[in-house]
This record gives sequence, structure tokens and C-alpha cells, in this order.
Amino acid sequence: MRAITYSANGGPEVLRLTDAATPEPAGGEVLVRLAVAGVNPTDWKARQGTPPAGGTQTPGQDGAGTVEAVGRGVDPAVLGQRVWVWEAAWQRPHGTAAEYTVVPARQAVLLGAEAPLELGAALGIPFLTAHRCLTLGESVPDRLGPGALTGRTVLVQGGAGAVGNAAIQLAHWADATVIATVSSPRKAQLAAAAGASHVVDYRRQDVVTEVRKVAPRGVDVVVEVSAARNAAVDAQVVGMHGAVAMYADDGGAEVTIPVRAQMGPNARWNFVLVYTEPERAKVLGVEDVDAAVLDRAVRVGEDAGLPLHVFPLAGTAEAHRAVEGGAVGKVLIDVTA
Repeated sequence: MRAITYSANGGPEVLRLTDAATPEPAGGEVLVRLAVAGVNPTDWKARQGTPPAGGTQTPGQDGAGTVEAVGRGVDPAVLGQRVWVWEAAWQRPHGTAAEYTVVPARQAVLLGAEAPLELGAALGIPFLTAHRCLTLGESVPDRLGPGALTGRTVLVQGGAGAVGNAAIQLAHWADATVIATVSSPRKAQLAAAAGASHVVDYRRQDVVTEVRKVAPRGVDVVVEVSAARNAAVDAQVVGMHGAVAMYADDGGAEVTIPVRAQMGPNARWNFVLVYTEPERAKVLGVEDVDAAVLDRAVRVGEDAGLPLHVFPLAGTAEAHRAVEGGAVGKVLIDVTA
């Protein structure tokens, strides 16, 4: 099979298009023939700093394709079914930047006949991260679905990013009032297309003032992409029993939080990383994201506020550069090209 691999850490130049042996599914695993793979920031960060598992690594956590073979103990009824794959390369050598990957059966979720494969490849890490961020606070439930966030207000800092877009779409599906911050009119259009009820351009408007207009008593959840930069704002807008969920790292920056101001509302400040979150949170996240797909509540593409940037498998290095460079939208790899 064709696969992108690297055997030493470094920049995108360490990625190689190789002819590798097709992996075989062990007990409890499935072999997925991939059509589209997603690229996330953790892909290039792992490539730069995490030693390859077993000496050689194929990057890519997310993807979509068809189940081609099953291991011992897996129901053969899934053969030929379209699936979306999540967390393929976490502590495993076979990521999704390849024609095939093997994952535990629970990490290949039925996609159905109608959902585009591009959507399936975009779900995984961004949507599971967003789900975790939206369900950590004491004033919100740990499940999402229609009506789950009725009467709640969510602030998404960075509404034009992949996780920000996922958070807006999921919160909108759950009937929350969604406020998104952006840095340009173009990004404002994307956040609105995703379903944000209110959009604030933080370069032109005062975020605290605008958020308080919508939520005088503060917001229930802050989905935070840049905690080091936004902590002071978050502390002023988080409401009683609200939560700030930090899912991205500003290059090792530290966060300063005003303790007394956060004691009053009993606010929570949470750190989010899908790979190491509690098992129950992963199970609920996958179930709820899958339900949103079946409900046709989540989408990808320009009209969903998530422009797609598609590269061929041989262009995986360029795809990594695009994500590392802050491409607006979702970067995908067309494995079949």
C-alpha cells in the first residue's frame, strides 16, 4: 500500500511516500481502506517531537473510508460499511495518511450512506475536542443533543478554526446561544455560517462589552483556543458555575488567572486533550458526534463555515505546512488521488 511515513522527528521534509506492507487486523480490530484523511495540529507537533512508534510512523488521527477486513471477535456485518476513524495514530504506528489503517473496532464508527467522506475525515479530533469543551462545566450536561443546552450561552474564542467551528455547530445543534470571536470580517462570515448567534471581531470590538450585552450574567462555557492571550477576558465573562475549557497551547505560554474573581462564581478552568481524557468522556463524545451526523446537524465546506483544503497523499508534507501555518478551514488528504 502507499503510505506516508517518517522514521525521525523533524519538519515536513521528513515525511516520505513509501510502499509499505498492508497491516492486518488483530483481534478486536478492523482494517479500513481510507478515502480521505484529516490533518490536525497534533500531527505536525508529534512529527516534530514524539519519537515514532516502533521506529516508523504514519501520521494522521482522523479519516474516513470502508471496512475491508475484521479481526477475531469483530462482527463481520461491518465489512463494506463506510466509517469515520478517530485517534488512529495515538500510540500506534498506523495513522490515516495511507491507503489502509488498522484500529480497534470502536474507533471506526459507521458513517452511513449519505454523509460525505470529507465530513467523516473532519470529525475525529476537532469534534471530540469540542464535545469535551462543551460538557465540562457544572451548569451544563455531559451529553449533547437537541435541547441539551437550551437557556445556556457558549462563548467560542476563535470561531473560524476547526475546533471552534465544531464547537459552534455542536452547541447550535444543542440549542445554545453561541457567541464567537474572530479576527476579521471574512472569519466572521465563517462563524456565522457555522451557526453562531453573535459574532465579535476582537480587533475592532471590546469582547467583554459585547459578550455582556448578550449574556449580562456571564456565559456558561468558554471554548478557549488561546488561554494565555484571553484569560483576562474569559475571567470577566464566565458566569456562575461556568467553565473555561482550554484545548490549545500557545507555544508553552503560561496562563494567569485572577483567583478571587473566579472564586465568586465557582468557575472551573479545565485543560482538554482528547487522547488522554477519561474513557467515559470519549465514549459519550463519539456517541453524541455520531448522533449529530445522523441528525444532519454537522457539515463541512464553505457554507458550513469550514472551507476545505484538499491535498493528494503525495502532498502530505504540504498539508502539514498548511495546518502549521494556520490555514483557515479544514485540511484534508485525498488518499485516492
